[in-house]
Amino acid sequence: MKTLLTVLLPATAGNTIHGMKLPVYVFTVLAVISTVRSCIHLLAPDGGAGSIAGMDLTVAGSNNIVFAFALWGSAQLIYALIQLAVAFRYRSLVPFMYTLLILETLLRMLVGHMKPVIFAHTPPGAIGHYVILPVATLMLVLSLGSSEEIVGGIRFGQLSK
Repeated sequence: MKTLLTVLLPATAGNTIHGMKLPVYVFTVLAVISTVRSCIHLLAPDGGAGSIAGMDLTVAGSNNIVFAFALWGSAQLIYALIQLAVAFRYRSLVPFMYTLLILETLLRMLVGHMKPVIFAHTPPGAIGHYVILPVATLMLVLSLGSSEEIVGGIRFGQLSK
């Protein structure tokens, strides 16, 4: 019997897939998108703040915004490299990474609610939250393994007896 914690944080990280293969393929695509996104924030002259997010960079302090976006891009790149390593070498950690992605998305949405920013248009990330959250949740469930194996550490077969 496997518990949810055992699947999310296996004792040994390997390339074994416990659930369906689809979540691994979707995770790989998300990792590539994360890599591209992070490189844009890191390398674009405005960090994507104006050209993509639609922030007004004509105001005083706009260099600080560009700097913050570039720093954010460097952090995103490190996270993307971890995602790529998991996608290609440590697939047993895919459920854990989906859990982190869900948490990250929820925290971004919370920050956007707590500290709203004025944009010229809705940035792609704000729309992406409403796509990523249900997709990541579904992929997490599919990556956990069969429902007969794991339900909070209890097998369905044991419930009927």
